[in-house]
Amino acid sequence: MLVEREEHLERLLRVQEAALAGRGRMVLVDGPSATGKTELLHAVADRAEAAGFRLLHAICARPERTHALGVMHQLCRYAGIPGYGTPGGPGTDAQSADDLCAALLERSAEVPLLIAVDDVQHADEPSLRLLLHLSRRLRSARIVVLLTDNTDVPSVNLQLRAELLRETGLTRLRVGPLGEAGITAFLTPRLGPETARRLTPYFTAATGGNPLLLGALADDWEGSDGDEGAGHSYSLALLSCLHRGDEAALALARARAVLDTEADDDTLAALAGAPVETTARAMAACGLLCEDGRFRHPAVRQAVLDDLSPRELSALHRRAARLLYDSGAQPGRVARHLLESGRADEPWAVRVLVEAADHHLLADRPGPAAACLDLAQRSSGDLAERAEILARLAHTEFQADPAAAARHLPQLVTADRAGRLCFPESALLVRQLLWHGRTEEAVDALERIRSGPAGRADASGEVADLEQWLSWAHPPLARPARPTVPGPRRAGTGRAGEGAVVAMLRSEPWLGRTAALAGQLVRDHPEAVERAEQGLWDLRLSRSAYWSEEAAVLALLTLLHGDRSDSAAEWCERLAVDAAERATPTWQAVFLAVRAEVAVRQGDHATAVERAQSALRSLPAKAWGVAIGLPLSSLIVATTRMGRYDEALRHLSQAVPATMYESWYGLPFLQARGVHHLATNHHRAALGDFLSCGELQRTWGIQALGPVPWRAGAAEACIRLGNTDRAKQLIHEQLTRPGASGGRTRGIALRLYAATCAPGRGLQLLTEALELLESAGDRFEQARVLADMSRLYNALGEQRRARMLFRQSLHVAKACEARPLTQELLAGSEGTASAVVTEPAPEHHRTRIDELTGSEMRVASLAVMGYTNREIAAKLFVTPSTVEQHLTRVYRKLKIQRRQDLPSDLWPNASKAG
Repeated sequence: MLVEREEHLERLLRVQEAALAGRGRMVLVDGPSATGKTELLHAVADRAEAAGFRLLHAICARPERTHALGVMHQLCRYAGIPGYGTPGGPGTDAQSADDLCAALLERSAEVPLLIAVDDVQHADEPSLRLLLHLSRRLRSARIVVLLTDNTDVPSVNLQLRAELLRETGLTRLRVGPLGEAGITAFLTPRLGPETARRLTPYFTAATGGNPLLLGALADDWEGSDGDEGAGHSYSLALLSCLHRGDEAALALARARAVLDTEADDDTLAALAGAPVETTARAMAACGLLCEDGRFRHPAVRQAVLDDLSPRELSALHRRAARLLYDSGAQPGRVARHLLESGRADEPWAVRVLVEAADHHLLADRPGPAAACLDLAQRSSGDLAERAEILARLAHTEFQADPAAAARHLPQLVTADRAGRLCFPESALLVRQLLWHGRTEEAVDALERIRSGPAGRADASGEVADLEQWLSWAHPPLARPARPTVPGPRRAGTGRAGEGAVVAMLRSEPWLGRTAALAGQLVRDHPEAVERAEQGLWDLRLSRSAYWSEEAAVLALLTLLHGDRSDSAAEWCERLAVDAAERATPTWQAVFLAVRAEVAVRQGDHATAVERAQSALRSLPAKAWGVAIGLPLSSLIVATTRMGRYDEALRHLSQAVPATMYESWYGLPFLQARGVHHLATNHHRAALGDFLSCGELQRTWGIQALGPVPWRAGAAEACIRLGNTDRAKQLIHEQLTRPGASGGRTRGIALRLYAATCAPGRGLQLLTEALELLESAGDRFEQARVLADMSRLYNALGEQRRARMLFRQSLHVAKACEARPLTQELLAGSEGTASAVVTEPAPEHHRTRIDELTGSEMRVASLAVMGYTNREIAAKLFVTPSTVEQHLTRVYRKLKIQRRQDLPSDLWPNASKAG
């Protein structure tokens, strides 16, 4: 389609009519590439032939510039004149030129001639001279000479082109890209008027009005069912524009595509080997670039890159990297081109890649960081440097996928045996080997750390820190650290030597934090909880701090061990979100697994299942290594307590590394298996699991409560087996262990102890257990204590309080989704169950609860627990009459008549009431 070319056609028609009248003219149609010059020539030729003209057509091409008289040969062939300079044809001197012109003029007397030469900028010099010679003889001839010229391409015959432009009889027509109105007109026949108007802004921005690009983009639009976007046709048209234009423009386009947004004029010019300003202006004129020098469409850059061979593209990226490095560009910019080239041969390249990796890690881009480190370690010629970079690479990949990072372990083990790793990297290697259950290799690495030169650690205390962490995480491997005397560092480790990349040998403060937390857990230090919370506030998860995440996990376990489940849950959620934002799936999964364990301790079994499953989705089972025991144990306990025994059995049947039982991850798994065996009436198997936990902890030398309170589970199994004496012994041991003075563990032990005592003594123990479990926030164990209290009060004849406690126990069991416990309560207390209302409080009660004041809520919550007015007064340090007044107001607000009608929804506030 010829759009916005009406004026050009009109002027050419007048030239054609003048030629028919014997007044020949030369016409030059020029403009940027692909703006419709050839289409205009074809349209004029068709009209001329229809008017009786004979068409003599020649097409010039860049490779034929050196073919003398190539254009004239084409014209002579169309005219039926023997070829110029060939046997039987005119010669090549001035006389022969006159003869050729005379022959053409003679032919024009018979029939008018249209001599059309396309892309005259590529015409050979002798042919161009002949055309000039002919143009001076057109005044009284029936000849039109129509030339098209691409202004993007500088002419190789500037003098002749200047002479051509000075010709008095020359008619010059300029063509350019289409305007918005022209684009709409161009699109309307293909897309319809409404769609054409809607898409005009998009097509204008993407093509700059270039007709060739417009047509190609319209083809892509139609072929994609109306989706806006450039496709194959657009890319091919773009490359056609570039290749038919100036070679400098093509070089500039390639340079801009390689540099992308990093392009500045100086770097562009250096990479392209061409002046930027004039070339870019020419490219903008034909619609390839915006006025600010950017590509008009994202597809342009990719098309230009795809047009390069791999070797050409690699070479361009290497040159770009060198130019950027010499200009002082940021390491990340330089590293991008090194990565694209796939080579880092320059002496400075490895250092730049490592620095770029640091920047990527600080910006939470582990993927690019790993790519930089991988190329750096493959390119380094220094073996020690390579080993240290490889250790960093393994650490970076471990945080995304431990299974993928494991492929580096053999090479790291070899480097460690050769003494090429510093202490931080050796310690990190030990941790990863143990994660994957490769205990023998870990032991060898530990021996090298223990017996190697002291220079492998910045201070002797770091070895002791590693031993302290082992005493908690992998106790069989720990041993007291021997004193060391500082010695000389190995050559190059101080990073002052030549070829050094970065100071890899450094103090690791988070290893010290990790060791301190591990030691406090092992010894059950009284200040452990406060220190753990402070450590979490200080925590900055960082990929360059090897041990920060491990410290975070130990701090969370310390909070959980110290019965700070609410705080632990909050920190778990915060850390999991932080890990997700930092793109570290490994630690996100670990924090979710710890959150699942927290939910189990809170009796929130639905949340425990959801978080544990999320953890296993975040990190595939094969990537968990020995840590798989953490999410599996929570899943097993939660699904067992929910009555989903088949599901729990599937989790129990999952294959786990045998070395898991040599780490603390094996203890919660054994404990969970014991819980499942108890629930499914396999009491002896349960007892075996609990005793196995105890035997492992004794073997490891853990004197405090340890990671798992196994004695309580063993005692419950003994009670189920009828061995109350053994149960009492285990409970007594549990209660007298260091750190057993309060909290969840003591509450569980007291509940079990109450089961072996007389009712009066049992109620005292259960009351204390309830308070402890309320404080610890374990609702499931609270439900069990409430159920036991209800049975004892029922046995003592206090039916009212028994019913109240039964109702609360049932309510809490249902809130925990503990179906087996709920069924046990209903089956074992038929008389009591029939006397209480088990349905949840009506909606109007739940709404009116919000109207209670804080003091009214506290009194009502204790009343719903079954406490008398006097007991409530003693707990809240008020008078019994004040309690009675508060209850009266509560009854009025809730529109009930008596204490027994208090809704069960008040129970969750009971733990805060005292």
